[in-house]
Amino acid sequence: MERQEILKQFPKQEDKLLISKILDKLKFMHTKNQVQVTSFLDEYQQNIVSKVLHTLNESQYILDGGYDMAQRKVLFIYPDKLQNIFLKVGAENSVVTNNIKVISIVLPQELQGTYNHSEYLGGIMKLGIKREVIGDIIVNETGADILVQNEMTEYLKEHLQNLTRFQKAEILIKEISNLQIEPIKKEESIILIPQMRLDVVTSEILHLSRSKADEIINKERVFVNYELKTKNAYMLKEGDVLTIRGKGKFEIGKVLAQTSKGKLRLQVNKYVS
Repeated sequence: MERQEILKQFPKQEDKLLISKILDKLKFMHTKNQVQVTSFLDEYQQNIVSKVLHTLNESQYILDGGYDMAQRKVLFIYPDKLQNIFLKVGAENSVVTNNIKVISIVLPQELQGTYNHSEYLGGIMKLGIKREVIGDIIVNETGADILVQNEMTEYLKEHLQNLTRFQKAEILIKEISNLQIEPIKKEESIILIPQMRLDVVTSEILHLSRSKADEIINKERVFVNYELKTKNAYMLKEGDVLTIRGKGKFEIGKVLAQTSKGKLRLQVNKYVS
C-alpha cells in the first residue's frame, strides 16, 4: 500500500506525523538492515502503529516498555537477522535492555508516601524533558521507579537532584532486570445506568451532567480500547477499557443486575496509579 493511501486513513495531523515517522523508520530498517527504535508511545499511539504495521504485513517488530504490564512502550523494528534476539522478552532481550533503563528515586523516610504519580511527572516536566522519552512511572512505598530511554538516564540522574522536592532523595540508575513490579491496583465501584451508551457511562463515572460528558467526548478526550470515540451513542460492552484524558482509565466490568425500573447495575474498575 502506498504511503499516501495509508495516511489518508488517519485524518488527525498528529496521527499522520506519527505514521510518517514509522514509515521512514521502516524504510531505513529495510534499506540499512538495522534496528529502528521510537520514543515511548502511549496506548493510543501503539494501537495506530500496530494497525499500520499489520496493514503492511510487517511482523518483525515488538512493543516493549521494560516490563510485562507496561502502558507506555517503545517500538522496535528489526531485520530478519536479529529475529532470535527479539524472540526473547523483557530483560532477556539485550536490545531492549540497552535502550530502556530505570531511574529510581528513593525518598528520605520523612517524605516516603507523600508524592503521587502526577508529582513525579510534574518534576520531570520542569526539567524541560519531553514526555515521549519517559515511560511508565511506578510509584512505590519508598519513592518511584521511572522507565526512561537510555540516552536520558545520566541527564535525569544529575538534574532531578536539583529539584526542591528531590534534593534529599537518592537517585539511582538501575537495569530493568532489577525492576520490582507490584500488581496493578483497581478501585471497584457500582454505577446505575439506563443503558451502556458511551455518554451515559462517562457521565456516571465522572459524576457529571450528560451535557458535560458529551462535551468531553466531542473534544476527543475519550478512547475505548485505545481507539478514539466521538459518537456519544457508541455502545460499550463488558471488558472494554475506557480512557478519559485527564480523568483516568476505567475497565467496564459486569452488569450485575437489572432493577425493577430497567436500570443496569454496572461494575466499573478504575486503574489506580
